[in-house]
Amino acid sequence: MTSHIMPTYSRLPVTFDRGEGAWLFDENNNRYLDALSGIAVCNLGHAHPAVHQAICEQSKKLLHTSNLYTIAAQEQLADQLTAKSGMDNVFFCNSGAEANEAAIKLARKYGHEKGIANPAIIVMEKSFHGRTLATLSATGNSKVQLGFAPLVEGFVRVTYNDINAIKQAVEQNNAIVAVLVEPIQGEGGVNIPATDYLNQIRDLCDHYGLLMMLDEIQTGIGRTGKFLAYQHNNILPDVCTLAKALGNGVPIGACLARGFAAQLLTAGNHGSTFGGNPLACSAALAVLATLDAEQLTEQAEAKGLAITAGFSARLQGNAHIVDIRNKGLMIGIELDRPCAELVKLALQQHLLVNVTNETTIRLLPPLIIDGQQIQLLVDTLSTLINEFTA
Repeated sequence: MTSHIMPTYSRLPVTFDRGEGAWLFDENNNRYLDALSGIAVCNLGHAHPAVHQAICEQSKKLLHTSNLYTIAAQEQLADQLTAKSGMDNVFFCNSGAEANEAAIKLARKYGHEKGIANPAIIVMEKSFHGRTLATLSATGNSKVQLGFAPLVEGFVRVTYNDINAIKQAVEQNNAIVAVLVEPIQGEGGVNIPATDYLNQIRDLCDHYGLLMMLDEIQTGIGRTGKFLAYQHNNILPDVCTLAKALGNGVPIGACLARGFAAQLLTAGNHGSTFGGNPLACSAALAVLATLDAEQLTEQAEAKGLAITAGFSARLQGNAHIVDIRNKGLMIGIELDRPCAELVKLALQQHLLVNVTNETTIRLLPPLIIDGQQIQLLVDTLSTLINEFTA
């Protein structure tokens, strides 16, 4: 059968028909353990009753009015997000790339208000911020940029986890107005920086009058054991972007800002037709309520440690393992060789995983994963890795 979908993905040979918790079921009712969560989206697993109910109830009442009017669910969600994050206000959109676009525009507005004609933003090597032209330009991956020149100007790229590289760039370029960074690089290989890296960036931004902008699209909503990853460091950024798990599968993005940055975008500066619509916000409110009620954020740290301890034990004698690292349920197993083939091998064993940066197996299991499922994940994938590297 010929597909009329643009071939922008190399899709795996499986079609899922339904989901339940950490399980997905294909058209033949075969069951798969989902250790990827739709790429860190379904933190509550699939078909969560609270999200299902919220979507159904809201769909009976109202789907869309536009942002020409106030939206009660949007205001409730903004109140909860600012309370949980320590930020002051929120711009709602539909995706992570859109949230980062808002952050980039906000930084440029900040620069222009300081009298800088061509403001620049520091970004990181191996970063990923989206696939729109601006977020693609901010992304530190030449492969995803190939074929889309001319890229958007105004980005200065430095090495990740190197505070001196940021300082040197700032001292050499007085047009720099902001630093945009992921607390943990997801697409770049589950790269976890030094424990004080974000604190050092905060201090540097304070010293030079820069906006500290954190891309929490993959790390946020409880994934790392805190609601937001920067909360491990007891700091506040000036701007924080969210998406992915906020709606547990319903598209929603958010750009949060604090202090002076929170007042930069005003009527006419930015907008979104669908952003923060009643359906998406109702789903997100259900997500936040469930995270609290089931204490899933607090459990993420213990579950992540259990998974990495399991892999450390099972892979201890394998000389081809470079590193096993995690922050909560954001887990990377780095090999000494390209290992994309493991994705298909795992699929054959009814396990869904991902390989990023060519050599790192990325695991993003749902926060609701239980002990038996953790054991199945560790046993199945450890066996595959040992066979693959034998």
